[in-house]
Formats: sequence, C-alpha cells, structure tokens
Amino acid sequence: MSKSPAFSVCVYCGSRPGAEPAYAAVAQQVGRWIAEHGGQLVYGGGHNGLMGLMADACLQAGGRVIGVIPKALVDKEWAHTGCTELHVVDTMHERKRIMAEHADAFLALPGGIGTFEEFFEVWTWRQLGYHGKPVGLLNLNGYYDSLLVFLNSAVKQGFMNEWQMDLIRTSTDAATLLETLVTEAGLASENPKLDQI
Repeated sequence: MSKSPAFSVCVYCGSRPGAEPAYAAVAQQVGRWIAEHGGQLVYGGGHNGLMGLMADACLQAGGRVIGVIPKALVDKEWAHTGCTELHVVDTMHERKRIMAEHADAFLALPGGIGTFEEFFEVWTWRQLGYHGKPVGLLNLNGYYDSLLVFLNSAVKQGFMNEWQMDLIRTSTDAATLLETLVTEAGLASENPKLDQI
C-alpha cells in the first residue's frame, strides 16, 4: 500500500506552452518539486501545454498526479491518460469542486482565461470564508505584473480592501512560493478556522 502524500497542491496553468521557454521550464520545476517533497499534484487532467509538461515531470519524479477533466475534453483527446488518478466528470463545476476538495493549497502559473477564472474563483472562495487554504500566484518573468497593478488600483478605487490582497501569496520564484504555500497549508490544517470547500 502506497504512502499517503505529505500535501496536495492544486495547480492552474496554461494548456498552451506560451511564447517563452521559461514557462515550460517552470511548469516542469513545479511538477518535480511537488514529487521530490512527497506531495501530490492536482490539476485539470490535460496533456497539452504547461499542464502536460507539469504532470509528466511530477510523474517522472515519482509523484502522484490527480487529473480532473470534463468528458467533453476527453472526447477531444486532451486527457492525460498517464495520471495516477484520472477523474472524468460531466461539468466544469464538478471538475473545479473535485480539484478543490483534493487540494491543501492552490497555485496559479502563467496561463490564459481558464487559469485566470480558476485563480479568481478560489481567491473569492477564500475571502468569503468557504475555505482557509492558501492561494498563490507565480509571477514568472513579470507575467502577472499588469494584473497586480490593476488589482492594487481596484483597492485604491475602493472596490477591494488590502486584506483581500493579503489573502494571496505572490512570488517570482516557484520553489519559494511552493514552500510558503505548503507551510501555510500545514498550519491551516492544524488550526482549522474555516469550513473546507
């Protein structure tokens, strides 16, 4: 019987590789880091782009990978059939719920509108008190600089508060951010203050 993972990180990232080689490299770094530290990767179950590179790196380093993918995407042959567990679901809502339930922390890498939507949703759930799990944003090569400027502008304009910004962890370094998220996830599980998703 295999040992239970020390932690579980849900990672949102692009289904495309992006324009810079650094994006692929960091996706692979994240997958390896999770495996090498005894963790489990939870992600959207695809084999394309950063998603596939990250999952492959985690698997190759001996880590567990849980993929969750809607049937409509399986039918387009986007599913990563090499996952330790591949959950095929009917809807995007079910996909995100299962991913969140399996996660101790959330991390967004560079990606497109799907990544943005998933990141904002778990951040929103956190500020509403639906969960107490840490949420991270990896700002590799300044990818999210403009977004962070906009978010701080929303604070200045009175539509957000500083405490909402304080609910997310940002870094330009993947290993540093992962260590922060895993540490905070451990503290949250020892002192649960909020209901889980």
